[in-house]
Amino acid sequence: MRTQSATIAFGIAAAAFLALAQTGSGPYKVIKTAKTGGAGGFDYIYADDAGRKLYIPRSGPSPRISVFNLDTLEPLGEIAGQGGHGVAVSAKTGHGFSSTKPVAMFDTKTLAMIKTIDVQGGPDGIMYDPFNDRVWVWSHQSPHATVINAADGSIAGTLDIGGAPEQAQSDGKGTIYVDVEDKDNVAVIDAKALTVTGHYDLAGKGGTPAGLGLDAKNGILFVACRNPQVMVMMNAKDGKIVTTLPIGRGSDGAGFNPKTMEAFSSQGDGTLTVIKENSPTDFAVEQNVETPQGAKTMTIDGKTNHVLLMTAEYAPPPAAPPAPPAGTPAPEAGRGRGRGPGRQMLPDSFQIVMVGK
Repeated sequence: MRTQSATIAFGIAAAAFLALAQTGSGPYKVIKTAKTGGAGGFDYIYADDAGRKLYIPRSGPSPRISVFNLDTLEPLGEIAGQGGHGVAVSAKTGHGFSSTKPVAMFDTKTLAMIKTIDVQGGPDGIMYDPFNDRVWVWSHQSPHATVINAADGSIAGTLDIGGAPEQAQSDGKGTIYVDVEDKDNVAVIDAKALTVTGHYDLAGKGGTPAGLGLDAKNGILFVACRNPQVMVMMNAKDGKIVTTLPIGRGSDGAGFNPKTMEAFSSQGDGTLTVIKENSPTDFAVEQNVETPQGAKTMTIDGKTNHVLLMTAEYAPPPAAPPAPPAGTPAPEAGRGRGRGPGRQMLPDSFQIVMVGK
């Protein structure tokens, strides 16, 4: 049970968040929007800052991986027949991977398919780990992770993490962190041994974690949560919670930029929350950037410090169904990903959004 003082403190913080969101004051703004159109759903967006390409998998009747120039947002080509949820790229090998089933492996220079890789579970998120040049494919079903060698596409192993993984981060030194959405914790993984070494519980400070950023130098995790709507700053060494700050509604992605010492959380409510790390124990909401509604996943261009998002325009939701007759049992409450019922995308409304200073 929350104490009265805690409730008051959280209310003050939330009021401050709303005030800042309304003013939009701060250094960041939407600096470019590219309306690229095209039918099909979308989930994750991925910036290959070394190769200067932006990858967006599209789903639906015509699955494909759309590839854009990371600087101009002009289209560069497509990998037809391969959609999925996300993309990861190994700069060392020049190989890209998409979280389809089977996983698609392609050449990042020519965009030609190399092969497909049979995997178990249901591929969703995906992450490249520079520690040992491997790609991690995340699944809400067991096995929760499939680990692929980026050089040849062979499977190094699989493991379960005890729940549904969402976004993950590597410290580049052999440890991987992934938020476990349905268990309200962050799993810690030994990338060499392929074992889970622990779970950092959010301890009621945050719930339904859907985004994760990492300050690897100072060992700080930034856990973006949906319920309550907060960013939880956590010590990466022992899982101790440093503090929390309010964010917008419907976060589905987060990240940290070590050049600017800022963490970001993208939300479906049309805000991008920017949190400044003044020190490993001092954090503040710097800005809430107004973005198009639905732009809830993000990626950071490490060269330009731009944040890239994507969204589309949708038809109004259908009218609510009539109330059931008296005495009809209520449906069981579920704990989904917070995406709500499906909506009808308006034709050719898909767009990429670039945020910067």
